[in-house]
Amino acid sequence: MLTGLSIRDFVLVRALDLDLGGGFTALTGETGAGKSILLSAVGLALGDRSHQGLIRQGAEAASVAASFESATDHPVWAFLAERGVAAQPGEPLVFRRTLKRGGTARAFLNDQPVSANLLEEAGALLADIHGQHEGRGLLNQGRHRFLIDAYAKAETLLGEVSGCWTRWRCAKEARAALEARLARAASERTWLMHALDELEALDPEDGEPERLAISRATMQAGERVAEAIDAASGAMAKANVEGVFANASRAISRALALPSLTGEASGSDLAARVRSAGEALERALIEAGEARAALDTAMAACEYSPAALEASEARLFALRAAARKHDVDASQLPALRRRLRLQLDEIEQSDGALAATLEAETLARVAYLDAASRLSAAREQAGRKLARAVSRELGPLKLDKARFRVLVARREEADAGPTGLDDVAFEIETNAGAGFGALTRIASGGELARFALAISVCLAGASPCATLVFDEADVGVGGAVAAAIGERLSALARERQVLAITHSPQVAAAATHQWRIAKDDASGAAATSVDVLEPRARREEIARMLAGASITREARAAATRLLAGA
Repeated sequence: MLTGLSIRDFVLVRALDLDLGGGFTALTGETGAGKSILLSAVGLALGDRSHQGLIRQGAEAASVAASFESATDHPVWAFLAERGVAAQPGEPLVFRRTLKRGGTARAFLNDQPVSANLLEEAGALLADIHGQHEGRGLLNQGRHRFLIDAYAKAETLLGEVSGCWTRWRCAKEARAALEARLARAASERTWLMHALDELEALDPEDGEPERLAISRATMQAGERVAEAIDAASGAMAKANVEGVFANASRAISRALALPSLTGEASGSDLAARVRSAGEALERALIEAGEARAALDTAMAACEYSPAALEASEARLFALRAAARKHDVDASQLPALRRRLRLQLDEIEQSDGALAATLEAETLARVAYLDAASRLSAAREQAGRKLARAVSRELGPLKLDKARFRVLVARREEADAGPTGLDDVAFEIETNAGAGFGALTRIASGGELARFALAISVCLAGASPCATLVFDEADVGVGGAVAAAIGERLSALARERQVLAITHSPQVAAAATHQWRIAKDDASGAAATSVDVLEPRARREEIARMLAGASITREARAAATRLLAGA
């Protein structure tokens, strides 16, 4: 419900902060005092259109904030979550609008910038505002289907229809997608067959390009290594390294056999040096042989074959050429071949696949139409029940010549949706033979508010709106009719928060709380104020409403009786 209203520089209001409670609050005061300004302020906070005339004369900006509290299971929380508005279920919701002179209005919800349209949609779940010349909430035709569904307690049927609609839509999309694929594939069949033949002949394997690239790099590296080893072996062969060392070693051996280095001379320093040189030459000869053997072994280890390298390169180039032709990576060729084969298989089997999707779509359509028909029947039954209930309310509200109906109009199948096949509208006929039409088009002034009151009474348990606001539902009536209006507002207030702008003392006396709206012209600039009336002040206000400017003893007595009777 609405718990707080804060207004700054709005029309005739300089600054006003109101705390609201439950029950029925009557807003009274002289004509022109600004009672409807409060209704307009709430409407602006809940997304109504703005204009520069709403800014108080002499002020540069206006602002209005309305605070609401709702149960954690109220549909407003799901609505806000779907639209990405951060709000914790159960916390206060503050709707705020600001308007600068020469600028545009801005909208906020819990201090988060939002669109005015979002404020309006969220506000419609929290408050019904029924003014003299426009309707929100109950009188907004866009919400009539939602209200009749709630009145019919059709949540289960709605869920079934929504689920059937989703399945039907998915089946239609699957069928359309298959038809589109088949049409494209059929037109490309010759190309598909040719492309698949080429890929079958090429026979690419998963991971083959990578393996070929590694093998090619290895063989190219082996070719260069073999050339270097061959050059080393050639150099050793050309220099006859082993022969040179062998000849040198034999020469040293002959020297050591000479008499000058044998016998007693073998212990000489020269003999030792010559023997050392011979030993070094023998080692060099051995190492030269080992070097030659190592070169032979290294050459044998080089897995290089010009023919193998050429074959590897030819295969890799063929794969890459095919990949360029099909605008894919070479590694994707096996997957492409499988995909083309599937497309051709799909063409060959298209009759069966298409028949299956058509059958699935037909079954989903039949299920949807069955569920939608049952929902339509529930709506029609609930509409007749609501019409009878509203009709019983119209007589006491001096609308006995009017007739009310709930029109459930079936849409074309092409316009089906997750909420069924129906457009729902609340319609009235104000005079016999005048024909039925929309509430907002036919009803006028106080009649509009009284119709809204009658519908609100009948829908009290169905609408999620915890706050109902009525602007002069008693206009043009008095006596028993005004008393009936007061009784119905009081009855509504047992389950809802009700605010009503009224000139009727009978209606005001039926309220739980009463506010007096006054306009002060003393400072030269008109300003609207609100007084929350205590019991004695309330009796005086109702006496004024009964007697006019001069309050008599009889008026006070009548006011006391009205309050006591209420």
